[in-house]
Order: sequence, then C-alpha cells, then structure tokens
Amino acid sequence: MSTSRYILDPLAVNPVDRSVTKLLYVSVARYSPEWHSTLHTHPCAEVFFVTGGFGYLRIPGRSVPIATGDVIIVNSNIEHTEISSEEQPLEYIVMGVDGLEAITGDDGGDGYSIIHFQSGSDQILFYLRCLLKEIETRLPGYNTICQDLLEVVLLLLMRRSEFTVTFVPAARKSSKECAVVRRYIDNHFKESLTLDDLARIAHVSKYYLAHAFTREYGTSPINYLLSCRIRESRYLLSETGMPLSQISGMLGFSSPSYFSQSFRRIEGLSPMEYRRQCREEKKD
Repeated sequence: MSTSRYILDPLAVNPVDRSVTKLLYVSVARYSPEWHSTLHTHPCAEVFFVTGGFGYLRIPGRSVPIATGDVIIVNSNIEHTEISSEEQPLEYIVMGVDGLEAITGDDGGDGYSIIHFQSGSDQILFYLRCLLKEIETRLPGYNTICQDLLEVVLLLLMRRSEFTVTFVPAARKSSKECAVVRRYIDNHFKESLTLDDLARIAHVSKYYLAHAFTREYGTSPINYLLSCRIRESRYLLSETGMPLSQISGMLGFSSPSYFSQSFRRIEGLSPMEYRRQCREEKKD
C-alpha cells in the first residue's frame, strides 16, 4: 500500500481579497438579430468567457477581436459593447464582479484586459458551468458556493503571468476617480467643460460621477468648477482693469450675464460692486 499525504500551509496568503470582491450576477448571452451593440457602462467590473463564435470588444476609438476561449475583463464604468460576427455568432458567459480591477493582459489598456488562451481554458469553463448550475438551482448555500467558484476562476486567471488584477474597495475607488476629476478641474477650469467631459476623463458615467463627487467633496463637479472660476475672477476683478466680457470669456463662462449671475449667487454682490469694494479698500 502506498500513501501520499499533503499538508496545507496555514500561513499561505490568499491572492484574492475576499473582503472586497463580490459576485453580483451571472449571465449567458448568444448573438441574435435583436442584439443591440451600443456603448454602455456598468458600476462593477465584468468578466467575460467567450464560449463560442467570433466578434469584437468595442471601446471608444478601438475594436479588439475576441473568439472562443478568450477571457475579457472590462473595469467598472468603462464604456464598451460586444459586436458579433453574423457567420459565427458570439456566445459568452459574463460575471458582474464588484471590487475587481484588471491592470494588464495580452491586449491590456484603456480599462480592459484580454487573455487569449492557447490551452487551459477548459478548466475555467468547467468551474463557470458549475457556478451557473448553482445559481440556477439555488439550493441552500448556493451564494457561498458561487462566491467560492468566482474565487477559483480568478485565481486560475491570476496564475497567468501576463494577467494582474487589484481589489479595490468601493469607497477607495470613488476617491480615486473623484480625485482625478478634481485635479483636472483645478488645471483646466478656464476651458469649456461639461459633466459629460469630466465623466469621460474619469471613465465613469456622469450620473455616477455627480453622486460620488458630491459624496466625496460636499459639492457637485459643476459647482466645484464654478467655484474655481469665481475664485480666479475675484483676482482679475481686484488686480486688473479687464472688462467683464473679457474675464467672462477667459474663464469659460458662456456669456457675461451668466458670469454676473453666478458671481452674485456665490459672492452676494455683482462683479462690478466687488471691484469697487476692492478699490475702496486699497485706498484706505
């Protein structure tokens, strides 16, 4: 009789952060004539496993070919869509995962990552099908099993040398995106900026950005942009003799009247009243 005994290392570190990563949903999709390939975003990352066919992952300005056996991760709030070949209809299993962010991959960049498997994808597909069976039958404890199977899939993907992910708590993720937008406003507040422009810079939807920025800083992105312009206008009004029309145009206001209205709402007096007040203070 021969026996093999293996002892687990109790100090081994789990590369997947269970406290952050959460499986939100699983879907199975197959191309049909009703398929609407429009750019969209999700508040969580999406992990695709292509089970059949051929097509493209489309992000703004780029289309990347995807085929059977490929695994794609699209980070949260990245605009994307899938375009299928009509001759070889695209099929895939997709998981919505909170707290996951891909860093690199075979074609990594722009908020997504792709692994083109030459071999080894059958093992991942096996666990995905087990996950689907659990979520379809919903037997007691299926939530725990589905979460564990997600972890198995992520670990198998992370064993690929060209594939790296990070695990990002929701609060930290919001802080990072909001900080990017705030820095951009600080450096570009004189330009014509809209909420759509700022959302594209942060790779999030404008609705998500408005909510997260307000929660982070206590004011909306547009109100913060306005406060930066008004702050600069105070300096120009007090230190220069520029006419209001010139100040308005220089600071990105749509018109001198809108500049005056905004200034009065924030400062409690008109731009000209503020200028006179500054000049009187200097005389004293």
